[in-house]
Amino acid sequence: MPEAKPAATKAPEDKDDDKAAPKEAPPEAAPAEPPKAENPPEEQSPTVEEPTGIFLKKPESVSVENGKDVVIVAKVNGKDLPSKPTIKWFKGKWMELDIKSGTRFSFKETHDSASNVYNVELHIGKVLLVDRGDYRLEVKAKDICDSCGFNIDVEAPCQDSAGQTLEAFKRSGEEKSEDTGELDFSGLLKKREVVEQEKKKKKDDDDLGIPPEIWELLKGAKKSEYEKIAFQYGITDLRGMLKRLKKAKVEVKKSEAFIKKLDPAYQVDRGNKIKLMVEISNPDLPLKWFKNGQEIKPSSKYVFENVGKKRILTINKCTMADDAAYEVAVADEKCVTEVFVKEPPILIVTPLEDQQVFVGDRVEMAVEVSEEGAQVMWMKDGVEMTREDSYKGRFRFKKDGKRHILIFSEVTMEDRGCYQVMTNGGQCEAELIVEEKQLEVLQDIADLTVKASEQAVFKCEVSDEKVTGKWYKNGIEVRPSKRITISHVGRSHKLVIDDVRPEDEGDYTFVPDGYALSLSAKLNFLEIKVDYVPKQEPPKIHLDCSGKTTENTIMVVAGNKLRLDVAITGEPPPVATWLKGDEVFSATEGRIRIEKRVDCSSFVIESAQRADEGRYTIKVANPAGEDVASIFLRVVDVPDPPEAVRVTSVGEDCATVVWEPPKYDGGQAVTGYLLERKKKGSHRWMKLNFEVFTETTYEVTRMIEGVLYEMRVFAVNAIGVSQPSVNSKPFMPIAPTSEPQHLTVEDVTDSTTTLKWRPPNRIGAGGIDGYLVEYCLEDSEEWIPANTELIERCGFTIKDLPTGARIIFRVVGVNIAGRSEPATLAQPVTIREIVEQPKIRLPRHLRQTYIRKVGEQVNLLIPFQGKPRPQVVWKKAGAPVDSSRVNVRTSDTDTVFFIRQAARSDSGEYELDVQIENMKDTATIHILVVEKAGPPMNVMVKEVWGTNAMVEWQPPKDDGNSEVTGYVIQKADKKTMEWFTVYEHSRPTCCTVSDLIMGNEYYFRVFSENICGLSDSAGLSKNTAQILKTGISWKPLEYKEHDFRTPPKFLTPLLDRVVVAGYAAALYCAVRGYPKPKVVWMKNKMEIREDPKFLMTNYQGILTLNIRRPSPFDSGTYSCLAVNELGEALAECKLDVRVPQ
Repeated sequence: MPEAKPAATKAPEDKDDDKAAPKEAPPEAAPAEPPKAENPPEEQSPTVEEPTGIFLKKPESVSVENGKDVVIVAKVNGKDLPSKPTIKWFKGKWMELDIKSGTRFSFKETHDSASNVYNVELHIGKVLLVDRGDYRLEVKAKDICDSCGFNIDVEAPCQDSAGQTLEAFKRSGEEKSEDTGELDFSGLLKKREVVEQEKKKKKDDDDLGIPPEIWELLKGAKKSEYEKIAFQYGITDLRGMLKRLKKAKVEVKKSEAFIKKLDPAYQVDRGNKIKLMVEISNPDLPLKWFKNGQEIKPSSKYVFENVGKKRILTINKCTMADDAAYEVAVADEKCVTEVFVKEPPILIVTPLEDQQVFVGDRVEMAVEVSEEGAQVMWMKDGVEMTREDSYKGRFRFKKDGKRHILIFSEVTMEDRGCYQVMTNGGQCEAELIVEEKQLEVLQDIADLTVKASEQAVFKCEVSDEKVTGKWYKNGIEVRPSKRITISHVGRSHKLVIDDVRPEDEGDYTFVPDGYALSLSAKLNFLEIKVDYVPKQEPPKIHLDCSGKTTENTIMVVAGNKLRLDVAITGEPPPVATWLKGDEVFSATEGRIRIEKRVDCSSFVIESAQRADEGRYTIKVANPAGEDVASIFLRVVDVPDPPEAVRVTSVGEDCATVVWEPPKYDGGQAVTGYLLERKKKGSHRWMKLNFEVFTETTYEVTRMIEGVLYEMRVFAVNAIGVSQPSVNSKPFMPIAPTSEPQHLTVEDVTDSTTTLKWRPPNRIGAGGIDGYLVEYCLEDSEEWIPANTELIERCGFTIKDLPTGARIIFRVVGVNIAGRSEPATLAQPVTIREIVEQPKIRLPRHLRQTYIRKVGEQVNLLIPFQGKPRPQVVWKKAGAPVDSSRVNVRTSDTDTVFFIRQAARSDSGEYELDVQIENMKDTATIHILVVEKAGPPMNVMVKEVWGTNAMVEWQPPKDDGNSEVTGYVIQKADKKTMEWFTVYEHSRPTCCTVSDLIMGNEYYFRVFSENICGLSDSAGLSKNTAQILKTGISWKPLEYKEHDFRTPPKFLTPLLDRVVVAGYAAALYCAVRGYPKPKVVWMKNKMEIREDPKFLMTNYQGILTLNIRRPSPFDSGTYSCLAVNELGEALAECKLDVRVPQ
């Protein structure tokens, strides 16, 4: 019976075929028992010794001594991969080792094109203790992904345990011969006990599979950061991690030399600087820094700093050489860290360009990157081009600064394709098109007809003398022999055949090397033919039956190639006809075709499909008869993906997944299912079961609460694994909250109870939707809900309760995951109102005078307490308030005093009484309604001298029910009557205006100011100040000099002042005297000298003392003493600084 052959390249039929593609092998039997509740760890790899998946050789776990080098080797089968794979090394679950690439970590990848095997290596130089832990190798190629794990154990330098065992395993005899003496079993057992203890200790250390550097990071972190670190590094067993941390922190011995040690690891970008800091207990102790065991000396590269007890090492302009282990030693103690220098992304500045060349041309493909000395990877059609390949090929690599060049000395047709350049920051690609040079044919080959034993000569001539070529007969290359001679002279190429025979007849072709060109001619052989009558034999189909039935059945896997070679005999040769069902099939080309040979007929199907299944019939016939045979073709395939994958329920770290079986089982029964999950937004799927699962319901565990996940399912039959199902809708593992906290009774009446509580300690990722309050009578077990809808606030009043009953209350939190555990009151509550003494809680701003402006609203809310509801009474001056002016609203807990538009008559003292039976509480409130003051009275210009004028006035009649805080003085020229402000916030009722212009006449006006602002109108001066011009007159030289000297005299005395603390104050006075008197300011008879709080000015006899932010300490008697040679004058005043109440 014919066999079904695969459509791909033929492979040798040996045992290696089964190992190369284990995934396609059907399982022997479905698992009998359901899978365990716990999922296998993500890094689990098969435990069988034979290689599985795409790995021909898996990386092995090693144990290495601290300070030694280690090499990890693996082999990947490229035959199972559709393209060049991407190789990634991981430490732990997620940390890529690419970021550690530097002096200690290096990676190597080679490709053996002959066997299509990828060899990958991981080199770690001078292994440190922090390098111990679990590692993983991941291989990806388009849709294919596989990974395997291994372990590196780092041991401290010590005597070899194996050496100790061998040392103990010695004979006690004195002779050197190994055949004499007795074995020292007691020593061997002692050493064995030590080894067992070390193994047990190591097992305890690695029971959770968490690398040591992660433990160090957790030990130094805060408790609030544990969950974040566990999520970042993929730690799912949080409970085990916390137990281990608690145990570790108890055992940790506090360092005597270090207060704060180095972090476990640091990361810095190349070219940047980094600081390593420790804090020591004794600043006098000597400290040394080491890099890879070598002491670091201070330089411009390494800067040492001492700040108190802190010791800082700054590394400037980090390079890849700084990627190392660093150590700081103080006394006998040390702490170690590791610095990782990260390469910045290499960007492509000028990408590759497409090129079109001819065979033999020189080609340079150049790309420019962002940095010099950067590492780039060249690829052709997805396969990496290495320097080892350049030694065999016709290309070479060149670096010129930032430019990287690929050079072909003489390009060939094999060099055409798509070339890519990849960096860690981008990639680019370009197409290289190679065309044949046009070759001109000067003389073509002519057909020949020769007789037996004659000579046949084929000759052609081309335009290029250097062109070589080959001769072919019926597509088979012709080799020189005794009868056949091939020659090439200049442009001519000649093929000579001596002693022509019948077998020499055929089509001869000359093909020039390197050109898509061929020259053909035919050799005809003349011979005498004798006709004869052939023997006739009926046709016969030679086809074996498979199985015990007479029906011929062939089974083929979908996607494979099927070739049915049916042997037929008969004379003359019969004609074969193929039918599918009742339709005749005669195509000789395409996916399904018929190939005819002399003694057999072949039916070929490329990449079999489900539609190809059916009955095929072959009929053969010749003049002697005919024969018929039928074959039934059965196409089997992997099943369709499972349908309707959905999550029916979730828990804190688990979920239940259900699905429907596939509609089409591929012609073979479905043996089970495989499940995968991933985090939403991630592209990395994690297998949940390694053995097929027969049910359609699966419980997934060991998930992180609050993280969105997606699920997909594969169906498995004897042929293989189906495509993945459609991803389930994202779901999140969540759990109910913990019980609410501190449930207490806030208030009880004859029919209601008010409860209050605090939110739960643990809410979780599901949040909290609200609370339900339930109650139960003391002698009953039935819990009655107090609210039908969830309440969000942490308080609730239960109404319509029976008076005098004893009731138990409880509160539960509700979220999307359900109800929490209830928080229940420890004792029943008796429903009966409790008498509470009245108490007014007067707000702080009402304990002093409450000031409002005329026309504004007065709205006072005053809370109080007392049970039962107290009686509230408002009074003004001992009488009830006027209801036409005041509105009062009172509730159980507060009272509102409201005046829509306040008037000055509403000012006064109000009294609030809250009374329950014979218990009473009273509060007094002072309300002051104010408005703007009136204008000042009797504004007069009292005196004019030089360019100065003195203006006086009297306070306004109406102060607006508020103290006048100051005055604003303005001046205006009589000609223009434009007003300009001279003084603002002036407290005295007089002022001296200076800098007036000679020849002008001035009016003055004054505004009064209080808490409401400036008065609406101003007081205008009744007279004017006329500044006379000084006339120019000529006097004779002889005159009697007038004595202008006068003793000092104060024109404007100092006035007593009352100022507010914190606001700047000023004292004014005016003095006259010649010669110009010396002015001395005094406080309480003590001269005020260079004090920054006081500023003294003298402008044309107007003396000013400015006091910055006065305080009550600045109150006292201030005096101004003016002295010249003729006498002295003294002016005094009192300054009172008050603090606002």
